[in-house]
Amino acid sequence: MQVVRNNVTCFWSAALIGLLFSSVGCSKGSSSGAATGSDRDGSEGKPLVVVLIPTETGSRSVLDDYAPLFHAIKRTHGIHFDLKMGESYNGVIESMVAGHVDIAFLGAVTFDEAKRRGAAELLAVEETKGTSVYYSGIFHRADSGMTGLKDLKGKSIALGDPKSTSSFRYPVAMLKAAGIDPPNDVGKIVMAKSHSGALEQLESGHVDAAGVSLNAFDKVVESGAVDGKQVALLAKSDPIPSPPLAMHTGLSADVKARLKKAFHSIHRAEGVTKEMILGYGGKKVDRYNTEFDVKIFDQAMQKLSVVSADLISEIIDKAGRR
Repeated sequence: MQVVRNNVTCFWSAALIGLLFSSVGCSKGSSSGAATGSDRDGSEGKPLVVVLIPTETGSRSVLDDYAPLFHAIKRTHGIHFDLKMGESYNGVIESMVAGHVDIAFLGAVTFDEAKRRGAAELLAVEETKGTSVYYSGIFHRADSGMTGLKDLKGKSIALGDPKSTSSFRYPVAMLKAAGIDPPNDVGKIVMAKSHSGALEQLESGHVDAAGVSLNAFDKVVESGAVDGKQVALLAKSDPIPSPPLAMHTGLSADVKARLKKAFHSIHRAEGVTKEMILGYGGKKVDRYNTEFDVKIFDQAMQKLSVVSADLISEIIDKAGRR
């Protein structure tokens, strides 16, 4: 994958790193004190900074999803964390590269970038019934009359953050595979910034379709924010490796080993219930796999090679002209 390099992205790269740094200090959660970078060891005075990518409009919801897991590890393994929400996908990456983040909840795309820039290595991936996958989808109004992606020619679509694996990259790849070139064949593109934002655009009638992960769809419907009877799945993606938890490469070998041991065994720890072991979208998962093959993420990136930097730029430009 290439990093998008256009005027919009240059602005985010220069400005949002500052925004995220301020958000890390101001988001809900305890202060990490004076410790920075490799000084943080997970002790009470030097908790590890955990930043979560805001996949939903109500970002506090994402924090609620992962808080029970980290609190359980703190109680059973004595590792202290400082949980925070990032302001943007790009901001989380830049903050991790700068060493301000020790652990991050990322998507396949953002993990790939952080890994290529030498800042991240795989910590754990959620697992349910022996698998660690989820799906992206393109949704439409249940009464739209559309039966497949080819019906989206000339129609409108809402997409999430350009670095979102399942609300931007996979939906765009699915459109391309169906013979639809988004910048030229789609009538209007709305950059909704998040999964829930894209669904809200769809339900309100502002667009004809929306790119959203199935996990996010289920969660938004369960919350009552979107009427599941009004919105239906038009097309489903191939399996995607579940969003990983990544740790900073600069952490000490001892801290990395402690983290691996904690995540590997937390589902079996005394006093830990199934309700505490949650994953993406707030779903209950069986465990966290610390031995997941990182090459699977590389394979996912190869599938997304059709979503080039130039194509992303063209989509952003088209959205900006609406």
